[in-house]
Amino acid sequence: MATSRTCSVCGKGFEPRFRFQFEDGASGTSYYCSQRCQQARLGGERESVGCTVCGTPFKLEYAWQVKAGDEGKRYFCAEACLRDAPDAPPARGPRRIAVFNHKGGTGKTTTAINVAAGLAERGQRVLLVDVDPQGNVGVSLGVRGEATLYHVLVLGRDVSEVAVPVRANFDVLTSNESLAAAELYLAARPNRDRVLRERLLGADGYDAVVLDCSPSLSLLNQNALCYADSVLIPVSCDYLALVGVKQCVRTLRNVHEHLKHPVYILGVVPTFYDARHKLGREVTETLKARFGELCLPAVRANMKLREAPAARQTIFEFAPDSHGAEDYAAVVSRVASALKDNRRSQVRAVDARAEAAL
Repeated sequence: MATSRTCSVCGKGFEPRFRFQFEDGASGTSYYCSQRCQQARLGGERESVGCTVCGTPFKLEYAWQVKAGDEGKRYFCAEACLRDAPDAPPARGPRRIAVFNHKGGTGKTTTAINVAAGLAERGQRVLLVDVDPQGNVGVSLGVRGEATLYHVLVLGRDVSEVAVPVRANFDVLTSNESLAAAELYLAARPNRDRVLRERLLGADGYDAVVLDCSPSLSLLNQNALCYADSVLIPVSCDYLALVGVKQCVRTLRNVHEHLKHPVYILGVVPTFYDARHKLGREVTETLKARFGELCLPAVRANMKLREAPAARQTIFEFAPDSHGAEDYAAVVSRVASALKDNRRSQVRAVDARAEAAL
């Protein structure tokens, strides 16, 4: 059953049924009861204009791309440019980090758990969301919620009711095999790529939300990427992992271009690194050359990282003096610095240049 909304132009109440009736911008979501109202917000301007911030020529498609003020109208080709404007509204809610890679076996769950736990130990209030139907986050931390992400997505349960506190400042929204059924629900929704974004409005009380994505390009992952503002990409030190990174960059660029939701690479994390192996060194050097400062410290292959889930602990609890704990502490330090400073130099816009770099 669709949720009733109020038109942002005429104030009429209606039930959204089509994709054009939802429009996400830096200042929030706008709703239009009809195409007439959407066109009215645009002010009738449909010709190509130049972006006020970056100068890129583009054709107006959304109302948020036009802002009128005392100095006249300004135009923004993307939400990133809107946020870069001198009078842009401050960012609202938590920083949202998707841990994502098309390739399996790269350490996504291990990275998501330990980055979330490390941020929590630094005093940030963190929510870790398991977007993988395998439910490995809950298994690794020894927690099983009475309700899961399925109940939030499909039944509309509030995040605060479903999230399970597991450590100080650290809550988890678990999942299980029932989450696979949520794909059918999402497919039937008019805003099928934005449902997670709407459902997680109750997570605004957190400083950071970390999403552990599955190794696929599913509707669930599309929802995760449309909710996230940045992506952390774990890359195992093998040749096929480099192919996976290129696919990731292409996917993020498509989310930016086709779904009109800019996503930025927060960092690339080399995992299972072994300095004794030539291939591992070559992969790490390639990532450093292509991504520069966005290539975070490598996480060495470490048996303690494999054993920690069996003990239902993070690496910082299970083996705080291990190489795994040392390496993930360095990753968390870089991530925390980027989130605190929020410098554009610490993220990379996902575009054709980034894809060509690999």
